[in-house]
Amino acid sequence: MTTADRIRTLAADPTASFVLLAREGATEVELLTGTIEDVERLADIPLGQGSAAAEVFAMVPYRQVRERGFEAQDDGAPLRCLLVAEHLHLPADEVRAALPATPVPLHDGGFDLSDAEYAQIVERVIADEIGRGEGANFVIRRDYTARIDTTAPDAERIAALTWFRALLEHERGAYWTFAVITPGVIAVGASPEAHVVAKDGVVTMNPISGTFRHPAGGSTTAALAEFLSSTKETEELFMVVDEELKMMSAVCSDGGRITGPHLKQMSRLTHTEYMLRGRSRLDPREILRETMFAPTVTGSPMQNACTVIRRHERKPRGYYSGVAALFTPNAEGGHDLDAPILIRTVYLKDGELSVPVGATLVRHSDPAGEVGETHGKAAGVLGAIGAVARDTAAEARNDADAPGAGSSPAEDPGIQQLLASRNARLAEFWINPQDGGTATTAAAPFAGRTAVVVDAEDRFTTMLAHQLRHLGLDVRIAPWSEVVDADVDAADLLVAGPGPGDPRDGSSPRIARMRELVARRRDAGRPLLAVCLSHQILADGLGIALKPLASPHQGLQKSVPVFGEDASIGFYNTFTAHVAPGTTTAGPAEVSADPVTGDVYALRGPGFASVQGHLESILSRDGMATLQRLVAHALA
Repeated sequence: MTTADRIRTLAADPTASFVLLAREGATEVELLTGTIEDVERLADIPLGQGSAAAEVFAMVPYRQVRERGFEAQDDGAPLRCLLVAEHLHLPADEVRAALPATPVPLHDGGFDLSDAEYAQIVERVIADEIGRGEGANFVIRRDYTARIDTTAPDAERIAALTWFRALLEHERGAYWTFAVITPGVIAVGASPEAHVVAKDGVVTMNPISGTFRHPAGGSTTAALAEFLSSTKETEELFMVVDEELKMMSAVCSDGGRITGPHLKQMSRLTHTEYMLRGRSRLDPREILRETMFAPTVTGSPMQNACTVIRRHERKPRGYYSGVAALFTPNAEGGHDLDAPILIRTVYLKDGELSVPVGATLVRHSDPAGEVGETHGKAAGVLGAIGAVARDTAAEARNDADAPGAGSSPAEDPGIQQLLASRNARLAEFWINPQDGGTATTAAAPFAGRTAVVVDAEDRFTTMLAHQLRHLGLDVRIAPWSEVVDADVDAADLLVAGPGPGDPRDGSSPRIARMRELVARRRDAGRPLLAVCLSHQILADGLGIALKPLASPHQGLQKSVPVFGEDASIGFYNTFTAHVAPGTTTAGPAEVSADPVTGDVYALRGPGFASVQGHLESILSRDGMATLQRLVAHALA
């Protein structure tokens, strides 16, 4: 059967399920066919093992975050699995020629939220969420919607194949370009971002953030340099790298190492990106579960981001910000995983299409700029489906500027220098190769000691635990709602972790429990390290005032005094402990504070130490050295 005959047959059969997939840089299109099985949980994806291992393609909806105990509107979008019976690799030219090319007319097109409505949501999130300590960044989406004529029985399938062809021809730089066609679930997209890949024991994540919208006619060196010099865009990328390193530290024995940054060039946009790599022996379904979902499409900290999304988005997300996941049997009898994020995608059901897009909102966000970002992100897909005109001049320029062509603004030496200079701000601990993350030899300064890290709903604790293991400690992480007093008492060191929210909140069970744990440990005179939110709770217990900052320090790098040494540290706080400038003690505690503002950066006293900043962050160049000093004091 010819390629054209295969595609015509599949398009005409309303019961057929198949996937067309073009991977970045490939000269072929993969065709996967098989049967459908919908399951409840990621662990239920029917992979088999050994000689019975099966290849499975899965569409993972956003509502699966409930598996991690996070909030999500439940729209019933199925966790859909295609049990692959046949996997063909077809020449891309043949596939394109076999696909329909006649434009599909759209009716009643437009965003479900007006630009003004979306700008108002941006303002509320900055003021009510970021401004009140609920997190560092949040992604709120809006949808472009329209209708197509479904008089013909195969109209939706033909439309999907038409749009897939258009994306192949006009969008570049996508990690996956794909069409998923199954009864009741049709999706066509060009995702720029590989969320998580697991192959040969190596896990890779690819955080992409910062969005440069190409000027009419295409990118220029001057415009790209201006984008790379933006504080907002730079900090946005650093924040998502921190958030994905939390995930890497949860699934990888070596915590993950960052490489980059690089530029991700697409037809209408250029993004900045890093690559994160680490080693893991976990089942790929467990890796996928622990990395649901990318902060680039949700926010950070992840758990509270889901709560904020629930408060501000008017309808469920469906598959937007979930993943498409291909599980492929490997030579060891297990499975490799390739899972891009479901963004830049059009969904089609019952004649109605939607293209969800979101902007990353941070403390520097300008509402009008975030409105423009949603238009820019939607433009590639909307151009393909005929909702907006394509920028043909930009497409011609993109071809001339393709990597290796020698004329791309991205290859300009000045642009490359701007990119490379970003790493001068970052912690070498996360850039340099690591030794496996379990330094328990006698050479490690705290070998033989145990630590319990209490997670107050910010998985920075996974990165912090990884650093503590490098210092020799045997570390266990316990959620605030599950840790028991016996564990608190038994550990050589209790690390009370960071979390979102107002430390003065008397109605929060989470903050009340963290107060109990900090007080119990201090009263017993047992070694305690308190971080960020818990540092504020400790300060409050010492009679030090708490107050909101004039401007949130979310994703901010500062050089601050820490008991006689200046340290470059990353901050993610909206509230601060505060003393009169020049204060050096508070009861039994030494105080290290800003000499001008009185903001308290660190505390230490008999058996305890604390720090406002995140020593585990990639922004903390002096994080490991400062952590070792504070732990040594607490354990002395």
